[in-house]
Amino acid sequence: MNTAFAVSLVFAGCCSNVVFLELLVRKFPGCGNIVTFAQFAFIALEGFVFQTNFGRKKPAIPISNYVIMVTMFFTVSVINNYALNFNIAMPLHMIFRSGSLIANMILGIIILKKRYSASKYLSIVLVSIGIFICTIMSAKQVSAQKGSTEEDGVYTFLQWLVGICMLTFALLMSARMGIFQETLYKQYGKHSKEALFYNHCLPLPGFLLLSTNIYNHAIFFSQSTPVEIPVIGQHVPVMWVYLLMNVITQYVCIRGVFILTTECTSLTVTLVVTLRKFLSLIISILYFQNPFTVWHWVGTAVVFLGTLLYTEVWTSIRTAMKGDKLEKKAE
Repeated sequence: MNTAFAVSLVFAGCCSNVVFLELLVRKFPGCGNIVTFAQFAFIALEGFVFQTNFGRKKPAIPISNYVIMVTMFFTVSVINNYALNFNIAMPLHMIFRSGSLIANMILGIIILKKRYSASKYLSIVLVSIGIFICTIMSAKQVSAQKGSTEEDGVYTFLQWLVGICMLTFALLMSARMGIFQETLYKQYGKHSKEALFYNHCLPLPGFLLLSTNIYNHAIFFSQSTPVEIPVIGQHVPVMWVYLLMNVITQYVCIRGVFILTTECTSLTVTLVVTLRKFLSLIISILYFQNPFTVWHWVGTAVVFLGTLLYTEVWTSIRTAMKGDKLEKKAE
């Protein structure tokens, strides 16, 4: 029952979150910082009340370790947000971040000296090829923008290239953070909810460095078209409504993932998150009519095929089917 509830939270929360995020980004491409700040503040407030009992409960993992984790987490979040300012389309942004398996494997081999099976290496090759196809197709679209001069086209392409470099760095940094978190859990035990709180609470002072950008976008949001809220009958700027819905759906998504980690195996969690990413991508393309060629679809399919191969879904399905056949024969 809890598993089905968690899966519904993940799909409902995360897919809705993508819609509201793109509604915000399409109107104000540079609004990522105010969105991230709102999400962090909301989750930190909820964690302060329910996780730390208003600061009275001591953390199981030393704060010094959380500071290191939070520095990486904050850096990844900010860089991912700023990448959207460099001609990075939302579908490409989502596809590129699906390459976290590659980064995790590379750093796992280098740092943890891990070794993987042939199927794992094949899956990484597939994911790499898929991302490469989507990236090349997006590069051609950026270079061939209609109505722009050759000089403008070069400048636009260079901006896009900077965005790709930012996404690559954030991908590797996120993988490093995952490895660091894995070593902490092995040493101190799993405290996912506690980590969720500190990952969102400790970075809040860092947003002071982005206060001007956040303040400017708060003004922009306040100047957006007002809409009437049915229940209270008041008119509120539409961008604030989108932001509120984005924060709520983000919280629902994260809570769903947290419940899944306590109820299911990592394989199930990875599969659910992968399918959620794919559905979010489809929604983004169809609902917002984002440019997506046949080659983009091919690249996307290869990325998710590689991801599913990495999680050994096919092996699990075959094992389950063999188990059912053996049970029927026994009967």
